[in-house]
Amino acid sequence: MDAGKIEELKTLVERCKQNPSLLHTPSLAFFKDFLQSMGAQIPETEKSTSKNLVQRNDDEDIVESDVELDISDVVEPDNGPPQKMGDPSVEVTEKDQEVAQLLKAGAMDAISHGLFDDAIDYLTKAIILNPKSAILYENRADVFVKVKKPNAAIRDADAALQIYRYSAKGYKARGMARAMLGLWGEAFPDLSMALMLGFDEEISSVFKKVESNAKKIDEHHRKYECLRKEKELRKNDLKRQKLQESEAASFLEDGQVIGIRSFNELKGKLNAAEKTSQLAVLYFTATWCGPCRYIGPVISGFAENYRKVVFIKVDIDEAPLAAAEYRPTLLPSFFFVRNGREIDNYFGVDMDLLEAKLAQHAV
Repeated sequence: MDAGKIEELKTLVERCKQNPSLLHTPSLAFFKDFLQSMGAQIPETEKSTSKNLVQRNDDEDIVESDVELDISDVVEPDNGPPQKMGDPSVEVTEKDQEVAQLLKAGAMDAISHGLFDDAIDYLTKAIILNPKSAILYENRADVFVKVKKPNAAIRDADAALQIYRYSAKGYKARGMARAMLGLWGEAFPDLSMALMLGFDEEISSVFKKVESNAKKIDEHHRKYECLRKEKELRKNDLKRQKLQESEAASFLEDGQVIGIRSFNELKGKLNAAEKTSQLAVLYFTATWCGPCRYIGPVISGFAENYRKVVFIKVDIDEAPLAAAEYRPTLLPSFFFVRNGREIDNYFGVDMDLLEAKLAQHAV
């Protein structure tokens, strides 16, 4: 293989190492396909546009700040009627090619004298005669860049690249035109490709600014994307928590004393109380306990008055495992539980003392 071609290939590989986004350039699709066929993982690239400069997020909590960019050479877009383009389906004769070459020479002379409108007229006539020449489109795109008509330059650069996908001048003109429109994310790969195909001092100068702006926009977007994702996660967590609380609350009976018949049932009620951050009062009793029957209506009244407290009645004969877990030494017994942990207890029938404890822990 020719040594010069090998050096060019080495240069291409080095540039792709430094800037993997180049592999997403359409003209390098064949190289990307080859790498992927060998098992290579091609990193994704993110497109940034001029909207990044001033776009604000409608999110009520996260408002993006503007990115400080060098926009000294950004111009208003040229939104007039598009320039005349050649018909690629026409047959081009040798005479057409000769006349087109003469017109191109006239255009070059006009450019040297700063007569850019004349140059555009010459090149337009040449393109009509020979619409299959990428060079003619490249030259007219270059003139449109000089007269600050970036959209026209992009149309001509696209035409040139359709004819010849390795057109360095086509990538250069399109990259510079996109930079003039503030399309930093799109200008970056174009100018990178132009530099790779052929170094140019003018490209290098513009590329430095484009690379800096594109990097700032990328970092800016990554930062706010992380913030938005974090906010979305918090929102989802809050929704999930509210749903769990709602389900747990429906499992409890507000304003009533809840009777349970097993240890598992007790665990379910305590878990529901924990999910809703409610205080649970376990009321241990038995059918044969006279004082328990006496205070029953009072406990029901407490349940009505302290609706944020879950009152759970445990018959020690019906739920012996629950009794074994808390070990009430006498009846009635009361255990105050918050977040799955016992925080206080009371044994006896002094309802004033019991209500004092309720008032203390129910806050």
